[in-house]
Amino acid sequence: MIDWDDVRYFLAAARGGSVRAAAKRLGVNHATVLRRIAQLEGRLGAQLFEKLPSGYRLTAAGEEVLELAEQMEASSNQLETRIFGRDQSVRGLLRVTLTPILATHLLIPDFADFARLHPDIEMEILSSGELANLTNREADVAIRVVYDRKTLPLNLHGLKGPALFGGVYISRDRLDAWRAGATDPLRWIVISMHGIPDWASEGEVGTTGVPFRITDAGAQIAAVRQGLGITTLPCFVGDADPLLVRVPGTDLHMYGTLWLLTQGETRKTERVRLFTAFVSRSLAAHAPLLAGLSISRD
Repeated sequence: MIDWDDVRYFLAAARGGSVRAAAKRLGVNHATVLRRIAQLEGRLGAQLFEKLPSGYRLTAAGEEVLELAEQMEASSNQLETRIFGRDQSVRGLLRVTLTPILATHLLIPDFADFARLHPDIEMEILSSGELANLTNREADVAIRVVYDRKTLPLNLHGLKGPALFGGVYISRDRLDAWRAGATDPLRWIVISMHGIPDWASEGEVGTTGVPFRITDAGAQIAAVRQGLGITTLPCFVGDADPLLVRVPGTDLHMYGTLWLLTQGETRKTERVRLFTAFVSRSLAAHAPLLAGLSISRD
């Protein structure tokens, strides 16, 4: 009989194009992936991959196996999800995916409160900018900023939360220095993949230096605190930071709406239902901060 675990390793390598990518995705070492693929090839009596300088390429046999393997994966996920949906226990694993900035600057205290209320629920927080596949059970609940509800897959159940706004921020000390006539260059601090948004007018404070580019929100916040220049941040980050202030003359901009997302059967599980109801109430309480209304900045 074919071992489903071997098929999972084959699928990861086929989708990632290399053993290294498969190992990273599955959280195992290189040798384990090779061994599992070799076991599957041995059972099938066929070579599934060609090893090329650019990575792994499916053979003709591998292409046929891929189609059937994806059908096996879909059936396995459907079975697991239906059984999970019948689980009315308040103990067990609950996996939640959200962006690092939402976790670190907003929701971890709420998650901690939920964990104290339900000590038998094992929480796994997947703090990543990558979208987890809820249908494939990579996570049970996703918390995401959505600009247009129509962009969400139809098989997901969405619980709509408050709107999220962002603004343009500078350190208080740097703004004071600028008002006092300091001539040091002011830079736009940008996350490389995003750049400067069209809506972020510079207001009263104009940048004079070349951009300062970073790759993540943590470094972005640290850079603006250091007085390097100005940057765009969600209001729940910028307004809550005593070292930062909005750039005078700039407007807020709506990033989108926060949604709690679950897959159809998964949302019937008691621990998922308890969690989504709890976080929905927490987000409603955070609504003024998310909209930039909770703190008056001068």
